[in-house]
Amino acid sequence: MTAYAIEAENVVKRFGDFTAIEDVRLQIPKGSIYGFLGPNGCGKSTTIRVLTGLLHPTSGQVKVLGLDIPRESERLRLKIGYMTQKFSLYDDLSVEENLQFIGQIFGMGHRQLRQRLNEQLQTYGLDQRRKQRVSGMSGGQKQRLSLAAATMHHPELLFLDEPTSAVDPENRREFWEQLFDLSAQGTTILVTSHYMDEAERCHRLAIMDSGRIRADGEPEQLMRDMGVHVVEVRAQDLRGLKEHLLTTLPQIRSAAQLGIRLRVLIEQDVAAPLAWLKAQVPTLTDAEIAVVRPSLEDVFVSVTGEKRQ
Repeated sequence: MTAYAIEAENVVKRFGDFTAIEDVRLQIPKGSIYGFLGPNGCGKSTTIRVLTGLLHPTSGQVKVLGLDIPRESERLRLKIGYMTQKFSLYDDLSVEENLQFIGQIFGMGHRQLRQRLNEQLQTYGLDQRRKQRVSGMSGGQKQRLSLAAATMHHPELLFLDEPTSAVDPENRREFWEQLFDLSAQGTTILVTSHYMDEAERCHRLAIMDSGRIRADGEPEQLMRDMGVHVVEVRAQDLRGLKEHLLTTLPQIRSAAQLGIRLRVLIEQDVAAPLAWLKAQVPTLTDAEIAVVRPSLEDVFVSVTGEKRQ
């Protein structure tokens, strides 16, 4: 038995002359939360659709839960849950009716369905809303209902396609606590996101750009291995300073203003970044300047095409 829920090797998906994903390689351990981080249009959703068998790869091999995909995709569908970015349940049905419908799709008997429905309503804080029509629910409530529906049949593997894009930070935090509960119970979770703070919560993470995986590893490891010094500067005329750094110094990978600070990524082969930066820009002699801890946003900028902007 393999230790991996998902294994993909050299996966390519083309639509005519357009290559949506190229040379995607994945090994996702069972029971882990694995994140796909990247901008809209980078290939995250296409990758998920290939892994679930909804799209056939142009080339490459895919194994999901030990099944060859797409050849055995029909068998796979009974073992996975899928929660899309857009709410996809029925607004004119109640919470309870939506979950009953999902349970019936997966062939649950009457007693099993009733027991599981009550469990899900309790787990996701919807017990007092079981008779409420979905059209009157808030975004956070709909999100919890979507997750309850996606996990009605105890899936071994859960695909979440940007599931928190329409909810507030408090609901996002609660949602992630529920994901960690599922992971602790043995469910493997693959989640796409473009939120940096969410990506840091994943056990492991892939950063995608233009259809390719540019980095893959534990978030902390990616931040340690990004190959740049991160320096923050507090000084006068940050906009002018940024323009100067980006247009004249090739050792600067990127610079971005964060409030009253300028965050500068300097190539790692610069041995003493603070002294070097002050030597390059004499006006920084009296500025407040320090090397700081990298963030996932720094990693993203350093490995994708979003440089010198």
